[in-house]
Amino acid sequence: MTLAFDHVAIAARSLTEGAEWLHDRLGVAPEPGGKHSTLGTHNMLLSLGAGEYLELIAVDPEAPPPGRPRWFGLDSFDGPPRIAGWVARAHPLVAPSGTTIAEASRGDLRWRITLPQAGQMPRGGAEPMLIDWGTGPYPSDLLPDRGLRLKCLSLPLERLDLADRRLMLAGARTEMTLTLTTLKGEVTL
Repeated sequence: MTLAFDHVAIAARSLTEGAEWLHDRLGVAPEPGGKHSTLGTHNMLLSLGAGEYLELIAVDPEAPPPGRPRWFGLDSFDGPPRIAGWVARAHPLVAPSGTTIAEASRGDLRWRITLPQAGQMPRGGAEPMLIDWGTGPYPSDLLPDRGLRLKCLSLPLERLDLADRRLMLAGARTEMTLTLTTLKGEVTL
């Protein structure tokens, strides 16, 4: 299975709170995304360049309860916005232990993704969910380029089978941090 960084998820209590938090730090506002009706969430997005993006995600207050744990640990999320997990593109897509593969679509976007049965991937989301966009467009293809780029995603893991030098293994006793290059310089979240 070949893996590549796809996107990082920032959770917030609401999209409004998260969008303000991101704008204050990055100097740009996230773009409207959409709803994940089967999971009771909605999102906003920022391009990180070709094939990569940042997802701001929150519980959709208008959605009925999904009947399963919401992804990225959103059922128990509280506090200020923070990194809730990340997603790697995988081909072929194989569900790791404790996950199932779900198909989803919105507009022109179609994808298959591994969903953690417990609602959150192990180690607070440090282990990635996996996604396959098939032959269709990536969300970053549909977003304006605001000059944001992934510089480093520091993960509280000892081992990861991904050759992307921007993903740093920081050991199990640390928290995830995200460093982006922006038009204002480097910013660490």
